Amino acid sequence: MRLLSYDSTGSFSLTDYPPDTATNIPPSDTKRSAFAANGPAEMACDTFGSTPCCIDKSSSAELTQAINSMFRWYRDATKCYAYLQDVSSPAIQDSDRHENPRWKVQFAQSRWFTRGWTLQELIAPKTVDFHSREGTRLGDKKSLERIICDITGIPARALRGGSLSHFTTSERMAWVERRKTTVPEDKAYSMLGIFDIHIPLIHGSQHEEFSVPFSLHGVPEISQFVAREQELAKMRDTLQSDGHRRVVVLHGLGGMGKTQLAIEYMKQHRDNYSAIFWLNIKDENSLKQSFARIAHQIKRQHPAASRLSGLDIQENLDETIDAVKAWLSLPSNSRWLMVYDNYDNPTLPSIINPTAVDIREYFPESYQGSIIITTRSSQVKIGDTIQLSKMQNLDDSLEILSTTSKRKGLINKPDAVNLAKQLDGLPLALATAGAYLEQTSTTFRSYLCLYKDSWARLQISSPELSSYEDRTLYSTWQLSLDQIQRENKHSAALLRLWAYFDNQDIWLELLQSYRAHNLEWIYEITKDELSFNDTIRTLSTYGLIEVDFSINEVIESRGYSVHSCVHSWMTHVLNREWSIDLAKFTVSCIASHVPDQNMDKWWLTQRRLLQHALKQNRVMLYRIIDDETSWIFYNLGILYSNQGKLKEAEEMYQRALQGYEKALGPDHTSTLNTVNNLGLLYSNQGKLKEAEEMYQRALQGYQTIYGLNHPGTHVILNNIQQLTISQTDQLQHNNRNPRTLQWVSKITATIRSRKN
Repeated sequence: MRLLSYDSTGSFSLTDYPPDTATNIPPSDTKRSAFAANGPAEMACDTFGSTPCCIDKSSSAELTQAINSMFRWYRDATKCYAYLQDVSSPAIQDSDRHENPRWKVQFAQSRWFTRGWTLQELIAPKTVDFHSREGTRLGDKKSLERIICDITGIPARALRGGSLSHFTTSERMAWVERRKTTVPEDKAYSMLGIFDIHIPLIHGSQHEEFSVPFSLHGVPEISQFVAREQELAKMRDTLQSDGHRRVVVLHGLGGMGKTQLAIEYMKQHRDNYSAIFWLNIKDENSLKQSFARIAHQIKRQHPAASRLSGLDIQENLDETIDAVKAWLSLPSNSRWLMVYDNYDNPTLPSIINPTAVDIREYFPESYQGSIIITTRSSQVKIGDTIQLSKMQNLDDSLEILSTTSKRKGLINKPDAVNLAKQLDGLPLALATAGAYLEQTSTTFRSYLCLYKDSWARLQISSPELSSYEDRTLYSTWQLSLDQIQRENKHSAALLRLWAYFDNQDIWLELLQSYRAHNLEWIYEITKDELSFNDTIRTLSTYGLIEVDFSINEVIESRGYSVHSCVHSWMTHVLNREWSIDLAKFTVSCIASHVPDQNMDKWWLTQRRLLQHALKQNRVMLYRIIDDETSWIFYNLGILYSNQGKLKEAEEMYQRALQGYEKALGPDHTSTLNTVNNLGLLYSNQGKLKEAEEMYQRALQGYQTIYGLNHPGTHVILNNIQQLTISQTDQLQHNNRNPRTLQWVSKITATIRSRKN
């Protein structure tokens, strides 16, 4: 943004570069500019920002940049001033200001609160001073918070600088609903900053052809990023592209801020890319969901995009991945950035790990674009590696502690300095301590004493923790847990239960799907949305969990996630002695919640469940599931089969079959349904002999018990028909044995006779 310069003659002129003393305010005419130049003493500067008169609207590039950057300019300004021409209040003493009702009535009716563009002027800045047309200071948004909330309907926590991602889309849309703009499209543009969306600068038709609006939706962003300037500079230098592919790997221990560094780079350099996409690569399922979200982003902007236009994204994930990779590989589409976050389980040549992911399979084929990878593994040898270590500058540690605790001036507080030194530059530990201090009246000295005591207890209870960094993190989390236990024992218990699920996306309906009578506390926290939200809120205020936006479309409640390091602590410390009751409850919830295929958008729920199912330990499953609960294996088999995990599905169906045969007998409906599903599974795997055996057994059982016209028999016959149609030619071509061909012919004749 250009700045207005005010000289000794009283003249205004535009300057291109903001000096250090610039002040950002939102006036829009001569009176307001004069107010800025001659106003309050604290505005002692020669230059100041003024929207919209400091924007050259004839320049589309400058206008685009201004629209995209407005929210950031207000947010980063030292102070903002709102000059209200329609509010009159002569010079009055501070002590009398709040007793004068006349200006308050005018203030509540001010046009300033009805304009579209002033929404971000109100929300983004740290502070906004309001002045009457006489220049009298009426107060700031903190002192006038209650009346502003009443006027606008905006919650106080949004005015105080809380993360806007915590508010739903409908909530944020309501803030602008009654506001007015000169032209209709400005109403949408004025919301860009509220939703953290960016419209890339367009340079030429090719760039426009592949542009996708920048968005941090689904990205785990913190409100303020601290330090790492050297790493950011190295990333910028490495990723400067000449059209060829550039790759940066951010490597470091958990909790070092790799993810936040990648996000900060995206935000600072978004103008350099036509599209920026974020992928969670902690496992294959999460990665596929990320590609689905990217496909939706591309289709919204480019409905006719090659291979994506007619594709059902949610039902064809593998095709979706190929289509996205193909779009990114188009010859002129080379200015994109892909961020692969949480690549902690890479495929290694010397280790067989069925859950590992080969990231190269998910790169676009053309050697173009820019890629950032975050990982805890030192074995990722792709591109240029930037090692993230602990923060060396004490001021940076104090800034994190200050930001998260909402306590200022820490450099002058010896106890705060000692605590920052003790936490040894670990960003996640500092943030956890800060969240604790914000929620309690504990002093820095008292917290340090508690921390040292927690460290000592951890040495006794968990001597296997050799890492100093792990001990530091675990000690801070233990302190938070102790305080949470005092405030809400159910919140503390939920942390222990969480270890049995995946760290991402725990939602209310999942926990409601099964009731264990020996775990009544779980029923208490999930009996209604209010109880669950109350339990979750306690964990959120201490910085241990956050809303999960990793999934683009959900049909039930949105879930919550914990940092992978916090999840490790839950697993290894809070569950040092593994609970069979909690493990059985977890897998029962997952299995109970597997939706039938006749339910609306059943695949969306199944994809959410898959990561939790894959988290379950096989050895533990076989211990806790007996013949009477074989339905758990059966439902997991359905889930795995529908999600393309055929090996896992076969294992679950085999276990279910063994249990059903023992508990219910070989001819029970549940047993025969399992046999039929195994036939389907083998057919999909191309195991024709095994499929034939399963279908023969299932058909014989249903015919014997129910006859040929029973619906269950019809289902099996339909499955056999599909097999015969797709496989008869293959059998004949491969000269398969006559018995198989005879069986296929017999079944085909049976189906025809049934139809007649």
